[in-house]
Amino acid sequence: MQQAKISFDENHIKILNKYQELGFKDKSSLVRSAIDDFIKSVEKQKLAKSAKLYAEIYKEDSELRDLTNSAIEDWPK
Repeated sequence: MQQAKISFDENHIKILNKYQELGFKDKSSLVRSAIDDFIKSVEKQKLAKSAKLYAEIYKEDSELRDLTNSAIEDWPK
């Protein structure tokens, strides 16, 4: 695994020092987990933004709504 030199403020250090209480084997695994959670959060935000954009397009495009409605007419309810 690659290493990186990073700096933290005092509040971050306090949390890092509680790594065992938080269920992590070491400080690095705590930081990796936090970064992974951040990545998931960013991806979720991107997905929500994309969904909102598609909803706006769908709302404004009557031809697309008609096409969608015709495609689902014969689906079981």
